[in-house]
Amino acid sequence: MPEQLRITAFLNEHFAGLANAILNAVHVKPAYPQAPITNYIAMQLLVFALLLLFFIYTRLRLSVDSPGAMQHIVEVLNSFISDQAHEVIGHGYERYVGYLSALFLFILISCLIGVIPGLETPTAIPSVPLGCALVTWFYYHFQGVRVNGFGYIRNFMGPVWWLAILMFPIEVFSHLARVLSLTIRLFANMFASDMVILVFFSLIPIAIPVVFILLHIGVAVIQTYVFVLLATVYIGEAVAHEH
Repeated sequence: MPEQLRITAFLNEHFAGLANAILNAVHVKPAYPQAPITNYIAMQLLVFALLLLFFIYTRLRLSVDSPGAMQHIVEVLNSFISDQAHEVIGHGYERYVGYLSALFLFILISCLIGVIPGLETPTAIPSVPLGCALVTWFYYHFQGVRVNGFGYIRNFMGPVWWLAILMFPIEVFSHLARVLSLTIRLFANMFASDMVILVFFSLIPIAIPVVFILLHIGVAVIQTYVFVLLATVYIGEAVAHEH
């Protein structure tokens, strides 16, 4: 039985039956049926719940005349994502701001939540960045087909028609490699940051580790920005009308 966080133990105590039923429905057998919910799944559920409460609270507190601090934060984030999307994607960028904002917040909170005692960083587990990368990969291809129809396939043919038979497999491999690139970049940086904090806390449990916590926060912000920036670039390439 792997070591469980308190929140993981709580979820397994109350929802293990439901989790096993869901896993059995998709023909997945958990390694520990008595504890099918792992720490990183529990952390993602916690992040999802926190974001849901954040969005509900912000929506209920929206005001034109007297906006609160939370509304200002949301407006700054939305403006930042919108400006970046406008520069990279261009016309019609508004459609993608919602997804990019949600992606930004999910990854950022997932990276930062590990600095709270008793919790872990879910993005330091490969499957979490992989999930974000796969969702983004399917999302931008879907948008590419939605905007350009089946003409989207020309993105994979290259600029010269007689090189299409050579360019197609290269482009397919390139797009698949994007999933690996997004996953490894986020996972490796957050895993390394977690390990540095853990090592220094075990050696010097006061004062100095605080510096590495601040470094962890900086790494989390940078990696979140890079992930979302690349997602924006991929969307921009997919929905471009000129090939």
